[in-house]
Amino acid sequence: MRTRSLCTITRDALRHSGGCDGSGLSALADAGIIARLPADVREELLRLGDRALEEEIPMLRLSDYTEFSRNGNRVHFEDRYFARRTQLVRLVLAQCAEGSGRFLDRIGDLLWAILEETSWCLPAHNTYVRDTAPLALPDPARPVIDLFAAETAQLLGLTELLLRTQLADLCARSSFDLSAVGKRVEDEIRRRILVPYLTDHFWWMGDGVQSLCNWTPWITQNLLLALYSRRDGFLTAEEARRVMEQAALSVDDYLADYGADGCCNEGAFYYGHSGLCLFGCYDVMDRITGGRMGAVWEQPLVRNIAAYIVRMYVGNGRYFNYSDASPYAGVRSARDYLFALRTGNKAYAAFAAADFRAQTVAGRLVSGERNLYYHLLQFSAWEEMEQYPEGSEQPEDAWFESTGLLTARDAHWALAVKAGHNGDSHNHNDIGSVTLYLDRSPFLIDLGVETYTAKTFSGRRYEIWTMQSAYHNTVNFVTGDARGGPEILQRDGSEHAAEEVRCILGEEKTSLSMEMARAYADPRVKSCRRTVCLEKGTEEAPGRVCVTDHVTCEPGTRGILTYMTCEEPVILRQETGDVTIGVGALGTLRVTGAAGAEIGVCPVTDPRLKEAWPHDCYRILLPLAGEEAVTLILAGGGSGT
Repeated sequence: MRTRSLCTITRDALRHSGGCDGSGLSALADAGIIARLPADVREELLRLGDRALEEEIPMLRLSDYTEFSRNGNRVHFEDRYFARRTQLVRLVLAQCAEGSGRFLDRIGDLLWAILEETSWCLPAHNTYVRDTAPLALPDPARPVIDLFAAETAQLLGLTELLLRTQLADLCARSSFDLSAVGKRVEDEIRRRILVPYLTDHFWWMGDGVQSLCNWTPWITQNLLLALYSRRDGFLTAEEARRVMEQAALSVDDYLADYGADGCCNEGAFYYGHSGLCLFGCYDVMDRITGGRMGAVWEQPLVRNIAAYIVRMYVGNGRYFNYSDASPYAGVRSARDYLFALRTGNKAYAAFAAADFRAQTVAGRLVSGERNLYYHLLQFSAWEEMEQYPEGSEQPEDAWFESTGLLTARDAHWALAVKAGHNGDSHNHNDIGSVTLYLDRSPFLIDLGVETYTAKTFSGRRYEIWTMQSAYHNTVNFVTGDARGGPEILQRDGSEHAAEEVRCILGEEKTSLSMEMARAYADPRVKSCRRTVCLEKGTEEAPGRVCVTDHVTCEPGTRGILTYMTCEEPVILRQETGDVTIGVGALGTLRVTGAAGAEIGVCPVTDPRLKEAWPHDCYRILLPLAGEEAVTLILAGGGSGT
C-alpha cells in the first residue's frame, strides 16, 4: 500500500472549519465580476453569445453514440456533445456581461437538452471496469462518472449558481419558469454524480494500489465544484464529510504516482489536466473550507509540480513533447498564474501573465474552453495578470529522474532527451529519443499522436505508426540486407526501460547516457548505448549537440538511426562512413559511422497532427556501418530549401 500524506491537511481543514460550504464558490461565481470587465472584453463575450444564439442545438443521435462500439469512431458523437456545452458557456457569459435576459430562453433550452441526455458519459468511457471494452449503450439506472460527466455537472452547477438571482428575477420574461430548471439541475447532479460517488467505486477514485492518471484530479475538481455549488442543505453533514475525505484520498493516491521532481509523465500538453487540475482540487477545497488548505501549497512535491511547465517551454508557443502530447500545450491562464502565486513561484507567475498579455482578447477569454470554473478564475485574476511584472529568466537545465527526462539549453539550442521506460501513461516507445529546437524552431521533432479512436487505447495501440520507436529520434535495428525501415523496434511496457542512466548537468556541457538494449527485448540486440550531449555555446558562437551510439548485435543484425524533421532534409554529402544532411535552412546532421542515408516523407493527413505539423514531415534513416556512430548537429550550413 502506498502512503497517503496530504489527507491530514484536509482533515485538519475540515476539523477547524467546522465543516464546509459553498460560500467560497459563491464569491467566485459573482456575475458582477464579468459585468465589470473592460468594455472590449464584454463586447467579445456578447459577440460569442450572439453567435451561439444563431446556432442550432445539435441532436445527439443513438447511431452516433453506438458508432464507437461499431467502428471506433468517437468524433461524430463528441463533436455534437461538446458543441452543446460550448454554446451554453458562451450564452451564460454573455448573459452575465449584459444582464438583459435576452439569452435566458436559449440557456434554458440548452440546460434542458443536456439534462435530458440519457448519459453524460462519453461512449468511449462507458465502462465500469478499467481497461475493458465500453458498453454499447449507457445504463441510466447506473450512471458512469467519467471525465465529461463530471465536467458537465460542474458546468450545470456553476451555470445555476451564476444565474440563480437572475433566474428568479427574470423568469417572467421567459417562455417558461426557468427556476424549475434549477431544481432539475440539482436532482440530476444528485442522481448522476453524488449517489454513484458515494455508493460505487470507480477506478479513478484510487485504492492505494493501482496507478492513476489525470482522470483523478480532473474529475475530482469538477465533482467538488458541482456538489458544493448547490444550495444549503443539498449535502447533509455526513455526505459533505464523505465527499471531502474521498476527494482527499483520491488526490493523495494520484500524487503517489508522481516523482518528487514533479514531472508529468504524460507531457506538457496534459499538464492542464494533471498539474492544473491538482491545483483546482486544492483551490476548491480551500474555498469550501474557508481558506484552511494553505499548508498544501508549502509541500515540496506540489511546488515542483507547479515548476514543471516553465521548464518544458521552448518558445513560440511550443513545448518539449513526448507520449501523446502535442508541442502546442495551450496558452497559460489564470489557473497557472494562481497556482504560481500559491506556491511562491515568481518566474511561473511572470511566465503565465506574459503569455496572457500576449494573446488577443479572444485568446485571453480562452473562448474555446467549456469549463465555466476556468473562465471564472480568468475573470477574477484578469487585472492582476495585466499588471504583473515581466520576467526574463531562462529555465535552468533540469533532470527529471522520475521519468528519465533531461532538458537543457544554451543561447540557441533547446534539447530534451527521454530515458525512462515504455510504460508511461499515454506511452510512446521512445527511449533515447531526442527533441531539439534551434532558436525556437523545431530541428528534430516528436510528432505526437493522431486523433483518438478505439484503436488508440486498445491492444493494437502500437500498430499506430506515431507510437512506434521507428518514428522517434532513437535507435532501431535491421537484419540482413533488409531495406525500407527498421525491423526490430522497442517494445511497450515498464519492463522495457533504460538502464545505467547517468545525467551530468554543467555550465559548459550537459549530457545524458543510457543503455537501451532492454527496450527491445530481442536476443539479437546485445547492447545499445546512447549518449547525448549539449556542448554549450554563446549568443555569438552557437554550441552543438553530439549523439554517440554504440551497438553490439548478433551477426546479421545492425543498428539504424532514425531522425524525424518537419523541415525538408537534403543529403549534402555521402561517402563511406560519412554522411552530411542539411535540415532546411536550420543546420546539419553530420554522421560518422553511417553506411548510407535514406530520406522518406511522412504524410500528415490526420487533423490532430496537422494542428502541430501543417505539412508533411520527414524521416531520415541511417544504417550503421559498424558498431558506433557519432551524430554532430550543427547550426547553419543547411540546404537552404
